[in-house]
Amino acid sequence: MPRVVVTGAGGKLGQVVVRHLAEHGYEVAATDRTPPPPDLPGTWTRADLTDLGAVVELLTGVDDRYDGVDAVVHLAAIPAPGLFTSGVTFANNVPATFNVFQAARIAGIKKVVWASSETVLGLPFDEPPPYVPVDEEYRVRPNSTYSLGKAAEEELAHHFARWDPGVSIIGLRFSNVMLPADYAAFAGWQDDPSARRWNLWGYIDARDGAQAVRLALETPLTGFEAFIIANADTVMERPSADLVAEVFPDVEVRGALEGRETLLGIDKARRLLGYAPAYSWRSEA
Repeated sequence: MPRVVVTGAGGKLGQVVVRHLAEHGYEVAATDRTPPPPDLPGTWTRADLTDLGAVVELLTGVDDRYDGVDAVVHLAAIPAPGLFTSGVTFANNVPATFNVFQAARIAGIKKVVWASSETVLGLPFDEPPPYVPVDEEYRVRPNSTYSLGKAAEEELAHHFARWDPGVSIIGLRFSNVMLPADYAAFAGWQDDPSARRWNLWGYIDARDGAQAVRLALETPLTGFEAFIIANADTVMERPSADLVAEVFPDVEVRGALEGRETLLGIDKARRLLGYAPAYSWRSEA
């Protein structure tokens, strides 16, 4: 049974990831600053990820709880812009991710999966995207301190992977994470396309986000790779082509937009990870 440390295990996505991994045969060592629900699988240890020594201990063993791990899934972070001041957000998120990468290197762990963000694509798209569907091919465009931190983390990952050609460091650019209970709010967005233009009307069901994490753990890919992780559809009832024509009329459309397909391109994740979103708000709301 492979053992994996999951940071941010008590968060919205983290809890779903822990349960999903446990269901698929992983032994989970969960960590966060606050205790998770008592029914969360695996062991739990409180840790401050801005302390490199603490992270090294998490990845090499904690007392009698476990001894060494096979991989790490790093989800812990201040999760969005504006929740804290910009300096606090950067000073928490980027050093914590550096510590995870460095501790994995010290511990000899070859598999690291971490939460990057859709925000590096240019959110909130006050400046229109270069084309749609957006993908991983253009240079990141951080427009907040939060997304600047995620861009910096991706640059860190590139060089950590360069230093060790055998390592796999995969950044998952998650879209706006949703639980089934969140879908009731989607009806309120349908009359105003501008309400969700900020992320091209995208979302990720937390269960599909967990699937992407597991696939990233199991892929034979090495080096650094970044993947957009979104659901296959948008949050809107209107066809995607109509949304783009109204809100981003001057943006190039690459390929034919079919129905309500996502404008956050997931073709790379489909092709290289085998990612196949299984959920939609349309059937869950």
